[in-house]
Amino acid sequence: MSGKHLRLLAWLALLCAGGCWMAQLASARASTESTIATTASVGSMPTVIVMTVSDTINPVIASYICRGIDKAEKAQAQCVVIMIDTPGGGLDPTKDIVKRILASHVPIVVFVAPRGAHAASAGSIIVMASHVAAMSPGTNMGAAHPVTIGQKMDKTMTEKVVSDLSAYVRSLAQRRGRNVEWAQQAIKKSASLTASEALNKEVIDIVANDLADLLHKLNGRQVKLDTGTTVSLHTAGAVIERANLTWRDKALSAIANPNIAYILLMIGVYGIFFELMNPGAIYPGVIGAISLVLAFFAFQMLPTNYAGLILIFIGLALFIAEVKVVSYGMLTLGGLVCLVLGSLMLVSTPEAGIQISLKLILPVALVTAALFIFLATLAFRAHARKPFTGDKGLVGTIGTVQAPLTPGSQGKVFVEGEIWNAYADEPIEAGAKVKVILVEGLNLKVKRHTS
Repeated sequence: MSGKHLRLLAWLALLCAGGCWMAQLASARASTESTIATTASVGSMPTVIVMTVSDTINPVIASYICRGIDKAEKAQAQCVVIMIDTPGGGLDPTKDIVKRILASHVPIVVFVAPRGAHAASAGSIIVMASHVAAMSPGTNMGAAHPVTIGQKMDKTMTEKVVSDLSAYVRSLAQRRGRNVEWAQQAIKKSASLTASEALNKEVIDIVANDLADLLHKLNGRQVKLDTGTTVSLHTAGAVIERANLTWRDKALSAIANPNIAYILLMIGVYGIFFELMNPGAIYPGVIGAISLVLAFFAFQMLPTNYAGLILIFIGLALFIAEVKVVSYGMLTLGGLVCLVLGSLMLVSTPEAGIQISLKLILPVALVTAALFIFLATLAFRAHARKPFTGDKGLVGTIGTVQAPLTPGSQGKVFVEGEIWNAYADEPIEAGAKVKVILVEGLNLKVKRHTS
C-alpha cells in the first residue's frame, strides 16, 4: 500500500473516531439529563438538586450551573444547593451564573462547604446573588476586588472597573436584603469574612455543619423569588439528587487549566514545526493541529493576554531563524527571553487562582532552547562538512597514477573507484600517489601527494 493510501486511511480513521466521540457525547448528555429528570420526580417526595463546584469560575462551570438549574425547574425541585469552593474566576461567566440565578423559578442556595472551603472573588459574588446564602464553620468568603485581566489598567480605568463592579454587587445585596456596606468593602478593600462573622453582619443567612444540617435549617423557610412568587421550602426528608459534572465538563474544565492549555500550545507548536521539517510525516502535524485548536479553545475561556501569545510566537520564530542563520547564540538568547516573558504574561491572574506555573515555564523554555540549539548545531555542521558527492566531492581525494603525467599532456589516474583523465604541472610517474586539486568537466588537475 502506498504512502498516499496510508495517509488517507489515517485521516478517515481520525474522522470516524471524531464522529463516534460526538455520538457518545450526545448520548451521555441525553442519558444524564434523562436520569436526573426521572429520579427528581420519583413519587411525591420533595427533591433537592445538589451541585458541587470546586474549580475556578469559567464558562464550563457557568454552563454546568445553568444546566443544573434548568433540570431543577423541569423536575419542580424544592431548591438547588450549590456547594462551592473556589478561588474565583472570570467576571463574564460569573455574571452568566448570576443572571440565571435571578431568572430561576426555584430557590438557589449557595453553600460554602465543606469545612476549609472558601468563596473568594467571583465566588463571593455568586454567594451574594443566591436566594439563600450559607456557610460551613471554618470557611471564608470575600476578597472580590477586580484584578487585571488580559492587560494592565491605568489608575483611571481601574477606578471605573471597581466602581462598576461595586455598584453591581451592591444591587445584589440590596435585592437580597444583605449587608450592602460589607458588599462594597469586599470589592473596594478586598474584605473577607469567616462564617460566624458573615452571619453576624447579615451577609449570609445560615451557618450549617454539613448538607444534612443545611436541609434541616432550610425546612419551612420562606423564599421570595425574583419572579415575584414566594416559595415555602420543604426539605425535611427530601430526596437528594446530585447533578455531577459530566465527563465532557471535566475534560473541558481540565483543558481550561492554564498549565494544561500552555502544554497543549507547546505540543501544537512542536507538532507543526516537525511536520514542516519532515513533510508527509502526518502524525506530528495531526497531533499538533489538534493540540493548537484545544489550546486556543482553552485560552478563549481564560483571561488571556494576547501580547504574551505574540511574544511566544516571536520567540519561536527566533529559534527557527537560529537554525538558518549563524548568530553565535544571539537569536537563541532573544528567543529564550521572548518565550519566558510571553509565557509569564500569557495567563497571570494569581489573585483569582489563574496563572501558569513558573515551575512549568522554565523547563519548557530551557528544553525548547536546547532543542533548537541542537538543530542549529546540526545545520552548522552540515554546512561546514566537506561535500561527499559531485565535482566538489572529488577535490582533496587521493588517487593513483595509471598512465604517466607530463606537463602539457594528459594521463590517467584512478580516483574513487574510477579512471579519470588528468594533467599536472609537473611530471609524475605511474604508480605515484596524487591529490585532486581541481575538477574541470571530465578532467582532473592533480599534484603529487606527499604524506
